[in-house]
Amino acid sequence: MARPKSEDKRNAILAAATRVFADEGLAAATARIAKQAGVADGTLFTYFSSKDELLNQLYLQLKAELREVMMADYPRDAALEARVRHVWQRYVAWGAANAHKRKTMAQLGMSERVSAESRAQGSAGFADITALQAEGLGTGPLCDVQPTYFGALMGALADVTMEFMAREPASADRYRDAGFAVFWNGITTKT
Repeated sequence: MARPKSEDKRNAILAAATRVFADEGLAAATARIAKQAGVADGTLFTYFSSKDELLNQLYLQLKAELREVMMADYPRDAALEARVRHVWQRYVAWGAANAHKRKTMAQLGMSERVSAESRAQGSAGFADITALQAEGLGTGPLCDVQPTYFGALMGALADVTMEFMAREPASADRYRDAGFAVFWNGITTKT
């Protein structure tokens, strides 16, 4: 009779994969992940039938974690700026505190090995943020650009902000607020 799967082992494999992929890229060997997780090589494939399944499950886990962080206490009835600020602050705080997760998420976001279904499922919980983008783009200087550009612009400014927050924790609040000011002014100031 097969042993029941352990949620702790599954989580250890996903945590190890996050670290290994951040350090070595998505081409890293599954044996390295298993070793970091403290499990036998074959055990990884008891939990994930293939490396692609591991990549997709990791993508979904990281997206779900990020969504939970960003949407906790989301002020749905607040003014547009307050909602955008909330999303920004939660996102950059998560990224600055979780460098490996952020780096792995960026690699997974660019990988063709993450399926369309996983991408759709990962995006599904961000409906409030998608609506926020549409509302913000409807009136600002970005009203004629694709929403993906809005997201990419926010991501690029957030990446710079997170790097400085992580590098200089004593000045993290200052960088977080300055990054938001640049982003907000960039999307709302008409040229």
